[in-house]
Amino acid sequence: MGVDVDVLVVGAGAAGLALGVDLARRGVRALVVERDGRLFPGSRGKGIQPRTREVFDDLGVGDAVRAAGGPYPAGMLWRDGERLGEHAMWDETELEEGSPYREPWMVPQWRTQEILFARLTELGGRVAFGRELVGITQDGEGVTAGFADGAPVRARYAVAADGGRSTVRRLLGIGMTGETVDPNPVLVADVRITGLDRDHWHIFPPADGAGFLALCPLAGTEDFQVSAQMAEGGPAIDLSLEGLRSLIAARSHLDPAAVTEVRWASDFRPRAALADRFREGRVFLAGDAAHVHSPAGGQGLNTSVQDAYNLGWKLAAVLSGAAPESLLGTYEEERRPVAAAMLGLSTRIHRGEARRGAATQQLGLGYRGSSLAVETRTALPAEALRAGDRAPDGAWEDARLFDAFRGTHWTLLVVGEAASASAELPGVRTVRIPSYGTYGDGVFLVRPDGYVGWAGETAEGAAAYAARAGGGVGAG
Repeated sequence: MGVDVDVLVVGAGAAGLALGVDLARRGVRALVVERDGRLFPGSRGKGIQPRTREVFDDLGVGDAVRAAGGPYPAGMLWRDGERLGEHAMWDETELEEGSPYREPWMVPQWRTQEILFARLTELGGRVAFGRELVGITQDGEGVTAGFADGAPVRARYAVAADGGRSTVRRLLGIGMTGETVDPNPVLVADVRITGLDRDHWHIFPPADGAGFLALCPLAGTEDFQVSAQMAEGGPAIDLSLEGLRSLIAARSHLDPAAVTEVRWASDFRPRAALADRFREGRVFLAGDAAHVHSPAGGQGLNTSVQDAYNLGWKLAAVLSGAAPESLLGTYEEERRPVAAAMLGLSTRIHRGEARRGAATQQLGLGYRGSSLAVETRTALPAEALRAGDRAPDGAWEDARLFDAFRGTHWTLLVVGEAASASAELPGVRTVRIPSYGTYGDGVFLVRPDGYVGWAGETAEGAAAYAARAGGGVGAG
């Protein structure tokens, strides 16, 4: 049986669109299908963490994301109509040379998805809207997806990026293990408000038995994001203009008429859940279909995008024949532990047990325990960069390492004394630099997603590793 596309991506959220972009730039025939007739219209996942900003730079949307948003404002605490003072929303971290970013960038989720959609279209990729998946079967050669309307689609692989209530996950019989983070539901909405400055994230602590209220100006828009804790077992949550006006007036000093428009509104119960597995045969789970986070700490969208970034190059390598099918087994091996760690962090932040800071930036996440991380050097100091770590940025002469890494290729980075030795791999870009900072001396084979796959004192053994991991896809 033939196939219509190589990869079917179910869901046009941040994970699905990012994966579509990555596959399109690699020349993979992919189709993104979306149940709704349009992209998600709300601001929910508004924080782009430093690591995700690096990913977006590589995917070709870094400038657009930067132009669409802005830095987070300081918090401003209020009580009884009086300002109590500014409140730091996260712990300050130092800007290191290893990354061009040190803080999250605020971009409403709807705008991030518009940017990814535009990039996908620019690369020749497609999104089919109004395609509700109702059935999925697979065999040894591919996956067949059936829809409520229209013809079925046959693909070699499929990726479920269809959210926390994933239809694909349910049809596959994959369970989710988790917990309710907070029994109280949360209302979130995008509104237009007058009478508040846009230089602060306005926070109204709980009072008189009511939950908290936060009004955050959304960078790059005229809107505020409303977040409000509601009562467990209380009356039905009113998402109308009048309902939002009553809520905001009751918990702040603002007059009801200050709320002039509701642009989007929803409610949810904060929970943390992890899929029991991220793969069933030729179908993979990514994003919220694989892990559901509390919004505290801004980890959900970022973890989702990085799922896509991990999976895209692996699918391309296997589909092109550059790597064995076993490479796809490393997706769950690498991403499920990261998702579990980020779920725990989000939950602790939600409960006030941890603060936003270096951990939420995701720059320190890596894959040292992965079967793809091969470290051949011995007697390394504790702080040494190792296989499995994110390959940091750096400057030398008039160039930067991230410029050398950018693209769909692998990079053989030859540093210091090793630079004088012969080190070339067919189809892999070679970069030679003097002894440098975090890298010290050595040879590092950097994966297409910016992590060190293999490291050694010389290049001996790198070729065998590259053959196993698809490291000869191309130097472009």
